[in-house]
Amino acid sequence: MADDLARTFDVDLFVIGGGSGGVRAARIAAGYGARVQLAEEYRVGGTCVIRGCVPKKLMVYAGRFADEFADAAGFGWSVPTPTFDWRVMKARRDAEVARLEAIYDANLGKAGVTILPERAVIEDAHTVRLVGSGRRVSARFILVAVGAHPVKEPLIPGAELAITSNEVFDLESLPERILVVGGGYIAVEFAGVLAHLGARTTLLHRGDKLLRGFDEEIRDALDTAYAERMDLRLNRTVERLDSSGSGIRVTLDDDTTLEVDQVLTATGRRPNTAGLGLEAVGIEADARGAIPVDAFSQTRVPSIYAVGDVTDRAALTPIAIREGHAFADTVFGGKPWCVDHGLIATAVFSTPEIGVIGHNEDVARRLFGAVDVYRSSFRPMKATLSGREERVLMKVVVDRASDRVVGVHVLGHDAGEIIQAVGIAVTMGATKADFDRTIAVHPTAGEELVTMRSPVVTKHPVGVG
Repeated sequence: MADDLARTFDVDLFVIGGGSGGVRAARIAAGYGARVQLAEEYRVGGTCVIRGCVPKKLMVYAGRFADEFADAAGFGWSVPTPTFDWRVMKARRDAEVARLEAIYDANLGKAGVTILPERAVIEDAHTVRLVGSGRRVSARFILVAVGAHPVKEPLIPGAELAITSNEVFDLESLPERILVVGGGYIAVEFAGVLAHLGARTTLLHRGDKLLRGFDEEIRDALDTAYAERMDLRLNRTVERLDSSGSGIRVTLDDDTTLEVDQVLTATGRRPNTAGLGLEAVGIEADARGAIPVDAFSQTRVPSIYAVGDVTDRAALTPIAIREGHAFADTVFGGKPWCVDHGLIATAVFSTPEIGVIGHNEDVARRLFGAVDVYRSSFRPMKATLSGREERVLMKVVVDRASDRVVGVHVLGHDAGEIIQAVGIAVTMGATKADFDRTIAVHPTAGEELVTMRSPVVTKHPVGVG
């Protein structure tokens, strides 16, 4: 390390990847006076801005207007029969993505970061090579922030006929019939969007419930809601895909077939480490292709760090941003800190929406033994006039010994917004007594979280809880 300090480098920091984590790290490091270059071979903004969180959420909004139009009659509005134009939505969505990308570019430029629009690979602990130009850049530190990509099931015959969550944004028209394969949040969100926009949607998942790892009651409620909205097929897998005159013929493991216009696979993502040059410096990716790092995002090579989805710690944009910020503060700002991955608030933008922080009931019982569970299920106020059959579900899981709230689970309208506010309290270590002494905002759905007084009796293994 002493030799590194005496050596002269072209830059202080070279960032490979222009997604959320890389951009934040580059900007903060430059703010500390570091000379920073960032290489991005596609578009600055990464998965979230270009083909993930932002365009997907805009599509979620588009789909929810279908319910708003239908509900309006119950409140006295006469709404002409609405029609949806995919091309208009796509053009507006793509324009917004381009606007945000330009802002990312501008902010990096204002911070003094040099953007290099080409692929970069690692040659040694302090050198990267730009693949397009062949130019080499020496750096005191290298940060890998290349993200991850969606994968298809390669062993399924005809898998090339399917698209992933990347290509769905390029569709020029809304498919009349679509099969979505997967049970995670990406599959759930896109199935909900497409169904609401008017596509005849089939959601197929090999498991017995959607959203593995979420609270069981939340999973059950989502399954019920989705079964009413679309053709939900659980405990099923795809055997093969074949081109047919009318689109794609899908053969399932029970020998039944589906005829659809498009198949969207959302069964997993893998870190973008192939061909990155990790082997040149002795960094060995794990079985999923992720780069092993310590709590401070440092690899086994002291000068090389990695943040975001490429580390496969928690594949969420806010996590990548905080990891990038922590890296810059630690390495260039003299303010070392690391991200706590143990308590993360998150949302699934399904319809109904889901917001979660902390442990589900089953995990909480394993970790804490005795827990109290507070539960409320109710028809939202809006549905009383709209006539829509929908339910809101809220659960608060409490460690009985300390009275600390260790999990909050919400399914219903604006669950993501609710869980963001609740997440502050839970992160601070709020107790159930703290919730109870908080005055309710009436009439809201969120007030249920501070008015539940009696824990429910649930069945659980003998000797636990």
